[in-house]
Amino acid sequence: MTHVITRACCNDAACVAVCPVNCIHPTPDEPGYSTAEILYIDPKACIDCGACVEVCPVDAITPDTKLVASQRRFLDLNARFFDDHSYPRPGFVEPVRVVGRAPTGEPLRLAVAGSGPAAMYTVEAALEATRGHAEIHVFERLPVPWGLVRFGVAPDHQDTKQISRGFERILAAPQVTVHLNVEVGKHISHPELLAHHHAVVYATGAPGDRALDIPGEELDGCASATDFVAWYNGVPGAADRTFDLSGPRAIVIGNGNVALDVARILVSDPGVLAKTDIADHALAALRRSGIQEVVVLGRRGPEQAAYTTPELLALADTPGVDVVVDPADLGAGSVSDGTRSPKVAVAAQFATNRVRGARRRIVLRYLASPLQVLGADRVTGLRIGRNELITDADGRQVAHPTGATEDLSCGLVLRAVGYRGRGLPGVPFNDEAGTFRHLSGRVLDDGRPARGVYTAGWVKRGPSGVIGTNRWCAAETVAALVEDLASGRLPAPSAGAAELAALLAERRPEAIGRAGWLRLDAHERAIGHAAGRPRVKVVDTDRMVAIGLSGE
Repeated sequence: MTHVITRACCNDAACVAVCPVNCIHPTPDEPGYSTAEILYIDPKACIDCGACVEVCPVDAITPDTKLVASQRRFLDLNARFFDDHSYPRPGFVEPVRVVGRAPTGEPLRLAVAGSGPAAMYTVEAALEATRGHAEIHVFERLPVPWGLVRFGVAPDHQDTKQISRGFERILAAPQVTVHLNVEVGKHISHPELLAHHHAVVYATGAPGDRALDIPGEELDGCASATDFVAWYNGVPGAADRTFDLSGPRAIVIGNGNVALDVARILVSDPGVLAKTDIADHALAALRRSGIQEVVVLGRRGPEQAAYTTPELLALADTPGVDVVVDPADLGAGSVSDGTRSPKVAVAAQFATNRVRGARRRIVLRYLASPLQVLGADRVTGLRIGRNELITDADGRQVAHPTGATEDLSCGLVLRAVGYRGRGLPGVPFNDEAGTFRHLSGRVLDDGRPARGVYTAGWVKRGPSGVIGTNRWCAAETVAALVEDLASGRLPAPSAGAAELAALLAERRPEAIGRAGWLRLDAHERAIGHAAGRPRVKVVDTDRMVAIGLSGE
């Protein structure tokens, strides 16, 4: 018997660290890890010890004998992966650990801006690298933690959200203090953070979105997928946004996992969504929705799509929804090529499947670029241009317009063409890229490392990878930070925890600590339990703060 990693894989590689026979690949030190969609278990090397099952934070690993019908496709993905890749099979392998250790004496005093995966993995790595000889303060602008785990992961992916259980344990460490509802750059400045800490790590994610820069984008009915996700996931302040769901068709522009999430939520059965933690206002609107078809538009072919194969497979499991692909959209040779990639193979399967006649459907359109959002006062359609793939001078396949165009009627256009980070006053930032310029996580100022300033996660490397990718991104940053501390390159803080507490009490009396978060968490879970849901999110900031501070 072997074990199989399924769709929920977060790639944090905790399983790699405990595998006694090194049968899980790619590992963080192997080529391809940073772009891996999921990890894979070599069926010829697996000894069925179950160690990986015990540490998987999202319960994604299953014995092959217990796979349900929809999961058995991952056996094929596993087989295909090891057909294309070979790895040495040594004996026992030591767990991967952060390189570097802080010197004895004064604890490392560290500020971490953000509370999502990159921030939590940074805290974990700092505790491990210093053997707990640290004092860490986490600052989060919202009244609740976890960043995109709470506000980005789709509500019907509750298995993925289970990774927050590990984050809870990190936040509960006695060396860690969390300050929720405190915004760096507004309630406390960058220089003030440095005055109270040896270093600050900015792990603030990529909350901004990228524009299409096409005519008509400003029309009512054209919005960013970022805003739509914030709306249905209950981001404070997003409840008042409105999206016209009355028309029969919506178009999502983009070919990443977010585009697939948005499409799936738009056509999912509200009765199924009612068993998740979707925001109540969004659920009410989706119950009234008239949308019957969502077109997901990608400018290149399925092989170049940014979404992962597991997320593509998940579309087929959406109850009451057909997934439709026109074989002509796959590009020449895609359907018959026996060496095609898993993404192409799945798309080709959709193209050959018989449409079941479901009430709603998702149409995957490839080789098409948005040219103009149509309409006078509001969106009535989208003009698209047909593309072909050509090979450029660097050997890459790029989209090239053919000159042919097509108009698609729709009432809603959502752009899902990328996220971008935002800078902070006093911190060097690359506005064009939407990331910090850095060297191994050290933020650069005119090409030189800024003393005590570091970055991790999407604001460091751009919106790439999955949740677990942030673990190794954070490890790199912390290794650099600890090396600088041990070498005496970090200035000693001029003020301590007491002064920091006094400053925050004066500036932000509405700040919420871990005890306040636990009260709010318990409140949401209790209401959810009564309704047969994992939680019912509170979405009003004032109410969040009132609940969080009710026991203070």
